[in-house]
Amino acid sequence: MPPITQNTSVTKRTATRKPVPQGPTTEDPEKYFEKCRTKFLMGHTKTVRTVAWNCDGRKLASGSVDKTVRLWEADQEDIKYSVKLLGHDESVDQLCWNPKSPYELATASTDKTVRFWDTRDAKRCTHIVSTDGENINISWSWNGEMVAVGDKDDKISFIDPRKLPAPAIVNTYAEIDDIRDEINEISWNHDCSMFFLTTGSGAIKILEWPSLDPVQVLRGHTANCYCIDFDPKQRYVAAGGADATVTLWDIQNGVCLRTFKELQYPVRTISFTHDGVYLAAASEDEHIIVSNVQSGRTVFKIKTKAATNSVAWHPKGYLLAFAGDEETPIEKQYVGLKVFGFND
Repeated sequence: MPPITQNTSVTKRTATRKPVPQGPTTEDPEKYFEKCRTKFLMGHTKTVRTVAWNCDGRKLASGSVDKTVRLWEADQEDIKYSVKLLGHDESVDQLCWNPKSPYELATASTDKTVRFWDTRDAKRCTHIVSTDGENINISWSWNGEMVAVGDKDDKISFIDPRKLPAPAIVNTYAEIDDIRDEINEISWNHDCSMFFLTTGSGAIKILEWPSLDPVQVLRGHTANCYCIDFDPKQRYVAAGGADATVTLWDIQNGVCLRTFKELQYPVRTISFTHDGVYLAAASEDEHIIVSNVQSGRTVFKIKTKAATNSVAWHPKGYLLAFAGDEETPIEKQYVGLKVFGFND
């Protein structure tokens, strides 16, 4: 495979790395968040579809319609530059890190490939896996042993990243025609015993892993269910849908505990804080809501200037990375990638 050129300009850091903000403790959460600052991350030239932190929180990856992936040390407010990963021929719609490694990244593109990267040497991807369809979502199992990628034809390909001599598709899943449902986001639960699908019918479908036999269907949305996230404390799973609501489910009992209804437009993206106390949700509304998981109360709204495509809380602190459709009116430069939460 020929080498891939890249932009290698990165910051040379001499100062001590600053700790990640730990959020409100005894302080009123609304007052705490009101004092937080937002950092703009400038580098992409078109809309960013996806953002994700690695497992140690030192790197943020972003994937864009401009066909590139960028790596940022976004836990530091003074960051100015990023590393650019080149190779995809079409939009990078979603990406994910290996939960067990801070260096291994997988990116899914509508160019019908999944690319694997070792971010310690970003000059080229380590492996390319070709798929049958245009890929729009991807998930790495919590034990690091499997990657699932879904395409626009609602087919899921399961890739073993450990397979030698190179990662390869080892299984696929597609529903039969008479019960075929649109498949949106996909994810394993924390112990990797179940595989979850959000669907066009509004249901969350749960399959046993690795057999992929149906186990349960959670019905709480009246329209397309788009996004899913798991509470880091392994108590809940949350989902957002086109009905402008977020549902919170007890994983053990499959019971809907509460519904968050502060947004007016379809919920595109959600994320739990590392401690499971708060949940961020975003849509075409010009704000991101931050809600207390236990009470269901919205404690803060982060203002935006356009629809938001992706949100991700830092794995160890109170920094929220988010990306949307915002552009400057004159230069048409992309300014929609930001990190909220810097607080002295």
